[in-house]
Amino acid sequence: MAPELFNVRAKFVGKVSKPVLELLADDLLQDRVLNDAERESISEEKRREMACMLIDIVRKKGSKASSKMIDHLEKNDPSLFSELGLSGAHQPQKNVHPQSDEVTTSVLTIQDFWKTKQNDPEVYPVTKDTYKNRVALMITNKTFLNEKMNRSGAEKDEENMERLLSNLGYKVEKHTNLTGKDINEAFISFSKQQKLKQTDSVIVVLMSHGKLGAVLGVDEYEFPVNNIYEHLGSEKCPALLDKPKIIIIQACRGAQKGSVLVSDGESQAGGFQSPAAAEDLLEDSWRYVHKEKDFISLLSCTPDTVSYRQPDRGSILIQYIVDIFRSDANTQHIQELFRKVMFRFESFDVSNKRQMPTIDRTTVSKHFYFFPGLGDTNHS
Repeated sequence: MAPELFNVRAKFVGKVSKPVLELLADDLLQDRVLNDAERESISEEKRREMACMLIDIVRKKGSKASSKMIDHLEKNDPSLFSELGLSGAHQPQKNVHPQSDEVTTSVLTIQDFWKTKQNDPEVYPVTKDTYKNRVALMITNKTFLNEKMNRSGAEKDEENMERLLSNLGYKVEKHTNLTGKDINEAFISFSKQQKLKQTDSVIVVLMSHGKLGAVLGVDEYEFPVNNIYEHLGSEKCPALLDKPKIIIIQACRGAQKGSVLVSDGESQAGGFQSPAAAEDLLEDSWRYVHKEKDFISLLSCTPDTVSYRQPDRGSILIQYIVDIFRSDANTQHIQELFRKVMFRFESFDVSNKRQMPTIDRTTVSKHFYFFPGLGDTNHS
């Protein structure tokens, strides 16, 4: 496998995108092929140097390390894997009678997949220009005035989310250890950014302690979650009109545990509400818009319950988000990504502790795809 990497080195360096390099490096760090120092040094380089360093470090570690890198490349960028002519561990069998009208994203580049969605009226528009102007707001409260409230592991959440957002094309505006008032001011300032006019979407990540309907500042003063929707809504932030606004909140919503004891046979399924009958509407010269639209929010737990965090790895929610988005954001829309995160919590059970995130105040009317790497001119 090491000679195989050497043979494709030049083409790999010329073709691989930076988001894919980040994914490969993270996977190889998790596999212990890379150590922390090697992973850190790779991140500090530009795309081409990053690619050279990664492939050289791995191939010099032998066949086993090289094989793992090839397998991860097959998973993270199937089209480049195929173009390089590499042999992975899980080569799919060729279909003898392929369907001519079948589109499989596994053999499409991000560029090709993006093109298939360009004229779909049920997909939020994304262009290469709007991709390059993406912005995100991330607020992490780690150190509180009351030291007993300090959040061990929050720095890991901050690091992992910043890397993920960058790989999805977002320039991250970071704030740390804000009071309740300062959190509100950060949202007001963010809502006035000129760049919001050029972006196709925004992501907001808010990580702190919390209670039902509020997130706590480091001074324990409450920031009402409803303020997010007011500051970024149509009335106060017209620049984000008709654009997806993705909200992720890692905070408790109460003090209760998220588990109850039920018999093995019990299950519950919710019904669907039928839409209200349409009324006759007349057009007027004024254009009315929805006060709150195109939001989708993922909260770390159900109302009145707690969420969990590991001091060495960060919160469970952020770990799962990073994992799911890294593997599936190239082909899945945001609603499906959030559903997959929730599904992962079905199997989360540590010492009878349970947690279930909730998708809240969803007003997105279309699908939103991230198309990671679309703005990378080196990714064709």
